[in-house]
Parts: sequence; C-alpha cells; structure tokens
Amino acid sequence: MSGFFEKLAALFQPAASPDGASPVETVHTTLHGVPVEVINTRPDIATAHVLARLDEALALIATYQPWRLAHLQRDIRGIRVERFACRGAFMPQDNVIITELTFLARRDITAAPVASSILHEGVHARVHAMGVYRTEDQLPREERLCRRAELAFGLALPPELGAPVVERAMASLSLNDRDVAPIVDWQEAQRRQDAADRNAST
Repeated sequence: MSGFFEKLAALFQPAASPDGASPVETVHTTLHGVPVEVINTRPDIATAHVLARLDEALALIATYQPWRLAHLQRDIRGIRVERFACRGAFMPQDNVIITELTFLARRDITAAPVASSILHEGVHARVHAMGVYRTEDQLPREERLCRRAELAFGLALPPELGAPVVERAMASLSLNDRDVAPIVDWQEAQRRQDAADRNAST
C-alpha cells in the first residue's frame, strides 16, 4: 500500500457521533449481493432513507453496467456508509468502499451521481485487486481511469439521468494532473465536517 493511502486511512476511522458518544445507529445488511454497513452518527438523517438511495444506486449499476456490479461483488468486502470528508473513497486496508452518509441523504440529486461515485471507487478497488502497486505520482493516471469509467456509465444511462454524470466526468478529464488528483488537506476537511455536524445537531 502506498504511503498516500496509509496517511488517508490514519486520518479517517469510523466516526463517532458529534457529542463524542458511540455511533447513533449501526446497521448491517446486503444490497445486490454487496455487504453494507451503515454507521449513522446523524440523528437528523434516517438510515432507511440512506439505504433506499444506496439500493437505487446499485440497481442502476446492475441494470446499465452489470459487469461493474459483478466486479464490486468480487473485489471488495463491502460498502461502508459513514460521515466522511468527501463523497466516496476506497480504503485498501479494509478493502471497502466508503460512501458518504450525507451524500446518500441528498434529495436534490438522483441516484445516478451516487452510483457513479461508487463505480469510480470500484475502479480503484479493481486496480488494487489486480495487485497493482501505485505511488502518489501515479494517482492522476488512475483517477482518469476512474473518470473514464464514470463517463461510460453516464453515457449508458437514460439522458435525463446520465447528463450530470457525463458533465462531471468530462470536466474532470479536462483537468491537468495536479487538479485531476489534487492534494487534499484532510485535516481541514475533517474540521469542516465536524463543524457541519455540530451545526446539524443544534
């Protein structure tokens, strides 16, 4: 595992609730043959709604690119839903995909961007499953591979669902190496996430 992924893993462990107590609600289930764990630390978000959106997203993948779902079923131990400082990530040390809790809770978007994000992280998981050792300077190439997969998925969807997926993928593919795989200040991202959670709980 590269140092980049080790640093990322160290910064983000399963979240506690905003007041520092144990997670408010933890649920284990299986959706479309993929084990799912939800760690819901936000009492303002219904776990049932989050699971319904995740089910919708996986159903889109199953319908329009079923081989991608088959890859997920083989390549990862499962999907973990929790508060996180970006919408999704692949954690190689756990062999899980994280899908961000509040991203799944959004209803101003369809399930298509959620599915696209999961598919994106699934490409990272596939690269990892193939035993490819990549360093930080190789991440732009891998990120473009993920974005091309998102683009192909968006083009496979009905136009009304696929348009935002295609737009996001195209925009990312036009970026230079530094911007397509930016260096993120994860501590600052975590600080902003914690502040948002505190505001949501008041």
